[in-house]
Amino acid sequence: QVQLVESGGGNVQPGGSLRLSCVASGNIGSITSMGWYRQTPGSQRDWAALIGTTGTTRYQDSVKGRFTISRDNAKNAVYLQMDSLKSEETAIYFCFMVVDMTSVWGQGTQVTVSS
Repeated sequence: QVQLVESGGGNVQPGGSLRLSCVASGNIGSITSMGWYRQTPGSQRDWAALIGTTGTTRYQDSVKGRFTISRDNAKNAVYLQMDSLKSEETAIYFCFMVVDMTSVWGQGTQVTVSS
């Protein structure tokens, strides 16, 4: 069984930065896509940033220029550097990976942007 463990969430003031990390453990063959989603209360979970096997990235328009997704294949890890955070980006952030053609989700980490 594969598990994803996230870290790096917390409280930050508007304009501040946070770096989220997500590491996979367990019986892992190959990992293809990785990404970060976020969800606010009463809303659906939406993707924020994705990264493919070769490092190709995609970002939602709302985070372009402020968020940077990266991966370390040797560590089975994905990261999200978030800069210039806005209060409306307060949410639970979830990482996901496609491991051996199966989507696996982390438990989520809370990010609160507030003064």
